[in-house]
Amino acid sequence: MLSVEQALDVLLGRARVLPQVQEVDVEDGLGRVLARAVGSALDVPPWDNSAMDGYAISSEDVSAGGQVVLPVSQRIPAGSFGAPLAPGTAARIFTGAPVPDGADTVVMQELCVVSGDTVTVPGPVTQGENIRLKGNDIAAGSEILGLGTRIRPQEMGLAASVGVTRLPVYQRLRVAIFSTGDELVLPGRPLADGQIYNSNRYTLRGLLRGLGCEIHDLGIVEDTLPATREAMLEAAEQADLIVTSGGVSVGEEDHVKRAVEDVGSLELWRIRVKPGKPLAFGRVGEADFIGVPGNPVSTLVTFMLFARPFILKRQGATAVLPQSVPVVAGFSWPKPGKRREFLRAQLERSPEGKTVAAIYPRQGSDVLTSAVWGDGLVEIPEQATVAPGDTVNYLAFSGLLA
Repeated sequence: MLSVEQALDVLLGRARVLPQVQEVDVEDGLGRVLARAVGSALDVPPWDNSAMDGYAISSEDVSAGGQVVLPVSQRIPAGSFGAPLAPGTAARIFTGAPVPDGADTVVMQELCVVSGDTVTVPGPVTQGENIRLKGNDIAAGSEILGLGTRIRPQEMGLAASVGVTRLPVYQRLRVAIFSTGDELVLPGRPLADGQIYNSNRYTLRGLLRGLGCEIHDLGIVEDTLPATREAMLEAAEQADLIVTSGGVSVGEEDHVKRAVEDVGSLELWRIRVKPGKPLAFGRVGEADFIGVPGNPVSTLVTFMLFARPFILKRQGATAVLPQSVPVVAGFSWPKPGKRREFLRAQLERSPEGKTVAAIYPRQGSDVLTSAVWGDGLVEIPEQATVAPGDTVNYLAFSGLLA
């Protein structure tokens, strides 16, 4: 069995970035990956502007350090340019408005006293105070978004702030999915004896949709080797990646592994991880293949840890690996294991007011309620035990599901 790191090295080493590039409107860019860097043709802000409502003055007029009474010579709202500031006067100015020539300081209105057409400005003042300089955020000619950036709402806003309307992005990854198991039934249909509802189909569809993939759903495949081989070949014809759930273990009814070996090649099988030891990776024709275990928690966890980074890299993203943070354990884990374990966990406040990680009381790979209760995973290294107060690595679901 490979370690977690070895398995990721294999997967990411085989991930081929999609060659196709298209342009999309900025508003349609969410979740897409930039195929080229994006630069700015202008400065942001395009001129020195006021950081707040107040009065624009020349700092020389209050150089003595005491307060000064100045006539208000003009009013400058956002969206308009004022005239050059006359010496010995102040300009009423509003947040975002351009600072007029001759002014080098803005004094916030709460510190000033207005009387008729004059304003009393307290001293001393600091030259440049409350002024946002031209190009303070972005300089004209600079790169604002790099190749391989995955677009979030803030990247959409940044692109729009420099007037960009279209973004060059990689094509969406086409992913074919199917489930194996004669015991599986889709929700909405009656269950016969020995049957269960197919939850993994919906988990996988949600995970893939969150990654912006184009999904081709082949449904539930009959639990025979010929049917599984046929489904593999059909999936390879219409997708860049095949993802299956179930059928990758060593049972007599586990046909997925054998089918991939028959019609393609298998490069990885079994990882020292719990839940999810029997994870398979290979190729069928021109399509990549990832087979996740059938137990519902194993499906979820192995996808997040292994399939997600692979898919992100195939889509051209540069930041693909999940990021963990150290947290304090609020639980004990006294029995060391031979595989690295990822426990469903929830961050909570201890009686002392500290943030600690609690774990769900039942950690079986069949207990999907543990993943709904939890807000992340706690990592337990091989051969390790944990006592309350120890430091453990925590991976939030918010960083693993999109």
